[in-house]
Amino acid sequence: MAGDFIINDTTLRDGEQTAGVAFTAEEKCLLAHALATAGVPEMEIGIPAMGAAELQVIRDIASLHLPSTLMVWTRMVDTDLRAALGCPVDIVHMSVPVSDVQIESKLRRSREWVVAQIRPHVSRALDAGFDVSVGMEDASRADIDFMCRVAEEAQTAGARRVRFADTLGMLDPFTTWIAIARLRRAVDIEIEMHAHNDLGLATANTLAAFRAGATHANTTVNGLGERAGNAPLEEVVMGLRHLHGADAGIDPIALPRISHQVELASGRRVAGNKSIVGADVFTHESGIHVDGLLKNAHNYQGFDPAELGRAHRLVLGKHSGSHAVRAAYARLGLFPSPEEVSLIIDLIRAYASTAKCEPDAARLADFYLEVTRPLQDVS
Repeated sequence: MAGDFIINDTTLRDGEQTAGVAFTAEEKCLLAHALATAGVPEMEIGIPAMGAAELQVIRDIASLHLPSTLMVWTRMVDTDLRAALGCPVDIVHMSVPVSDVQIESKLRRSREWVVAQIRPHVSRALDAGFDVSVGMEDASRADIDFMCRVAEEAQTAGARRVRFADTLGMLDPFTTWIAIARLRRAVDIEIEMHAHNDLGLATANTLAAFRAGATHANTTVNGLGERAGNAPLEEVVMGLRHLHGADAGIDPIALPRISHQVELASGRRVAGNKSIVGADVFTHESGIHVDGLLKNAHNYQGFDPAELGRAHRLVLGKHSGSHAVRAAYARLGLFPSPEEVSLIIDLIRAYASTAKCEPDAARLADFYLEVTRPLQDVS
């Protein structure tokens, strides 16, 4: 088992690269403050080469004097590095492709050219007083020996960290573990996992990287990011907590609030069934599940929603059973007999099938009257 795992949240950089998403300067500052207050230890906050407006936001965030380490993202080219040198941040991250397909068809360069860029660029950033992270873009499609050679050159040059980027989300947890374990044997510096979610495996791959010896992970709130997004902050934090007994130092109760804040700022709605922060993930309808929860929450509770400041919610629908119906009516101060409960269940199921939603309190009262009135009329 690996040691500490440090979250480097990139909501303000890669998260904003979600197609159609653009945060205002005020939103970026508010989000940075919220993340830092929740205990996020590192944040990647922008791309200096984007120009004056981006530089000003980076300075604005830095002026908040947050208790988080701040990083900016650059390509490993002179123009980007010059733009970053004026930023009041702690770490400059410099990214360079390491897969043959990107080296040859994107850069139109060679492996040797890539290696030759590392030492001078890292040295310039170090001389300016920054810590340095070297990003290995498309590492998951790179020749593993060459990828390790790049990492070794970064370590020799004085970088404190290398970032293994699964740029296209092509890994599974098994291949992630193999790659990160190999990288861990090659270098003694920090290793950061940057996972994309194209195959829905970003969280699993991030946790596998942790098991293999990675020290840091990129996340985004709600899994924002290019294409299918990045590893969601909330999933990685809770996965570490409950699968590996590791505390990332981030307050779980803050996660739903930050999720909603990012949802509003990004304009990207969080699905109801989104793990951890979705509105419906602690909502239960199935009769078997509700009966089990009412008897003992641990029957159908992987972790207590109270950790997130949330609670289980029972709803009535097509799959509800008698225990849920009696509990719902007890909350209304009504106590139907077993025969009446059976009739009410039929009404609830018919309603849910046509209305596509749960009946509210008024509707439940109507159902109660409907099944009890004939008995009252006969008497």
